Order: sequence, then C-alpha cells, then structure tokens
Amino acid sequence: MTAENLVPAEEIESFSREDTFALGQKLGEAAKEGQIYVLSGDLGTGKTVFAKGFAQGLGIVSDVTSPTFTILQVYEEGRLPLYHFDAYRIGDEEEMYEIGYEEYFFGDGVTLVEWPEMIEGLIPDEAVRLVIEKDPERGFDYRRITIKK
Repeated sequence: MTAENLVPAEEIESFSREDTFALGQKLGEAAKEGQIYVLSGDLGTGKTVFAKGFAQGLGIVSDVTSPTFTILQVYEEGRLPLYHFDAYRIGDEEEMYEIGYEEYFFGDGVTLVEWPEMIEGLIPDEAVRLVIEKDPERGFDYRRITIKK
C-alpha cells in the first residue's frame, strides 16, 4: 500500500496493522473541523488500530484506546480536538442524548465513532463511513477497507 493510493479510493487493501494505521493517519491528516467518521467492522478487524493512526494524523500523542466502557474519549492536544466514541455498549440512542453527543458531533473538532450501527439514527448523512472487513482466505492480517463519502 502506498500513500498515493490511500485517498480518494473507495476500496483499500490493508496487508498489515501498519497499513491500517497508515490509512488512519492519512485520513487524520486530511480531516477537517466538523467531520464525522464512522468505523464499522467485527471485533478484531482493526478499528482501534485505525483510530490510533487517525489520532496521530491529527497530531495527538496520547495513547489512544477504544472507549468501550467510557463511551467517549476526548483528545485535545492535536491540531483539532478528537471526539472518539465507542457505541458498542449503547443500548438505546437516548443514552447518547444523556452524554450530550450533539456538542461533539457538531462541535469544533473531528468525531470518530466505532460501532455506529448502535446509534444509526443519529449519524448524519454526510458522515464518512468506513467498513473494515477480514478475509481469512487472503491472510490473517488482510483487511478490505471500504470508504463511503
């Protein structure tokens, strides 16, 4: 995978964690205030690896972890704030209102949402959608990443 073919291709092949991280980094470098990125994929497909790269692309040096239990992690030391949501444990979209999600989705930073399927009714149409899929026939580390803008 080379930097030239990362964006704006719709489908990207990743052959390693490093490839997935690099894609995240490239998109983080290009991210703009107010954008929302949603990451779909089964457990273990590399959503958090992508998120770490994305954060680095924004200039965030903190260790990025999936906010599975806290739902939201805010990183403010980059060129833009990163609002990292993990909606896996959201049982009802009403919980997102209790968190005050609108302040983040429509704030002055960039929002990254893992497991957007859990809150689909709240995801704006203009969100950048990424789907990360494994293909065991292509190898243990292979991922197909589809970007829908």
